[in-house]
Amino acid sequence: MRLFKSKAFGRFARSQGITDDDLCEAIERAEKGLIDANLGGHVIKQRIARDGEGKSGGFRSIIFFKAGDKAIFVHGFEKSAQANISTVELREYKAAAKIILKYSDEQMNTAVASGAFVEVKKRK
Repeated sequence: MRLFKSKAFGRFARSQGITDDDLCEAIERAEKGLIDANLGGHVIKQRIARDGEGKSGGFRSIIFFKAGDKAIFVHGFEKSAQANISTVELREYKAAAKIILKYSDEQMNTAVASGAFVEVKKRK
């Protein structure tokens, strides 16, 4: 299972103190079937705990997710700042997920090399 974050999500994560370990934990839960919201079309919403506050007071992430293959964090937000994503955003995420989740390892490596995605460092 390979994990990635988009350039925009990487900026959000840095600004909020979200670590790669936090992202790995969110995907480990998803791999066990503990998905906070399955939005369809390989798009899921997963909570990420805020340091010292837990998941309910933390962040929400939109992830393109194909179990056993790859996960790509594409959008993050605080629940207090944004209740949810719009229908239009969801439709666009589903369309993008359909394309990106079909990328081969070579295509993902090219996307990483171009700066579009960053591969998440897995926990030891």
